[in-house]
Amino acid sequence: MGEHEPGETAAGGIEVRLEAAAGAAPASERPRPSDESSIAGLLFGVATYAWWGLQPVYFKLMQQVPPAAMVAHRTTWCALLMVLVLTALRQWPHFFSCLSKRLILLLMCSALLLATNWLFYIVSVVTGRIVETSLGYFINPLFSVLLGIVFLRERPGRLQIAAILTAALGIAYIVCRLTFIPWLAFGVAGTFGLYGLVRKVAHVESLMGLTIETVLLTPLTVGYLAWQAFQGDDLFGGAGTGVRILVLVSGAVTAVPLLFFGAAARRLPLSTLGFLQFVAPSLQLTLAVGLYGEPFSIDHAVSFGFIWAGLILFSVDLIRVSRRYRAK
Repeated sequence: MGEHEPGETAAGGIEVRLEAAAGAAPASERPRPSDESSIAGLLFGVATYAWWGLQPVYFKLMQQVPPAAMVAHRTTWCALLMVLVLTALRQWPHFFSCLSKRLILLLMCSALLLATNWLFYIVSVVTGRIVETSLGYFINPLFSVLLGIVFLRERPGRLQIAAILTAALGIAYIVCRLTFIPWLAFGVAGTFGLYGLVRKVAHVESLMGLTIETVLLTPLTVGYLAWQAFQGDDLFGGAGTGVRILVLVSGAVTAVPLLFFGAAARRLPLSTLGFLQFVAPSLQLTLAVGLYGEPFSIDHAVSFGFIWAGLILFSVDLIRVSRRYRAK
C-alpha cells in the first residue's frame, strides 16, 4: 500500500481501520466499480458489519466459557479453517512465497494485538459492558487518524483536527462524570487501531494475512488449552453440547466476515466503507441497551454526542477526499 498525499489523511486514517483486515488495495489503485459490482459490494459490506454488530448475541450464548479459553478456541479453529481454505484453493505455493522474516515479525505483532482485541471484546460481552466497547469502536476511526499523524507523518486537515478534539472532549467528559477510566473502550480502540497500523505496513492480502496470524498464534493457544486440560479444567466451562458446538464453529464466525469484508473493499468506494463501519458499533449499542438492559445515562448520551459529532466531521472530510480520488 502506498503512502498518502498531504491533506488526504482522512482516507489514510480510514484505510488503517478498514483495509487492515482485508488487505485491500489503496483507493488510487482500485478500478472504478460498475453498478452491479457496487451492489454486490454493498451487500458484502452490510453483511460484514451486521455480522460484527450482532456478535454480542453469539458470545452471550457462550458466556460460561472463560474469555481466555474462548480466544484460544477462536484462534485455533480459525487457523484450522484457514488451512483448509488454502488447501482447497491450492494457495500454498503463494503462501510460502510471500513469507519473509519481516512479514512474520509484523504479523506476529498484529496477531497478538488482534487476540488481545478479541479478549477485551469478549470480556465486555460476558461482563455486561457492551456499551463501553461500542464507545471504543466509535472512536477507533479517529484514533486511526491520530496514529497516521504520529507514525506515518500524515498532516491532518482542519476537519480532522476538529474531529479528534471533539471526540476527545466526549471521552474526557465521560471519564470525569463517571469517575472511572473506560479501559475496555480504550483497549478495543487501541489494540485494533495498532493492529490496523501494523497490517498497513505488512504488505499481505487478507486471506494470507489472517492465515499467517492465526497459524503463528496456534502453538500458544493449543498450549494454553492443553495446560488447562492438564489442570483438570473443562475447556468449555462446563457448558452443554449446544454451546460446545458454538465454540467449535468460532473459526468460521471469525473468518467469514473478514472474507466478506475483503470482497466489499474491492468493490466499494472508500467513503461507502467509511460509513458502513459505523453499523457494527451502532448495532452493538442497540443490543446492549435494548436487549441486555445495560445502563445508558444522560452522561453517556452527552459523551456519545460529542463523539458522534466528531465522526460527522470525519465523514465529511472522508467524502471530500473520496471525491478528489474519483476526480483523478
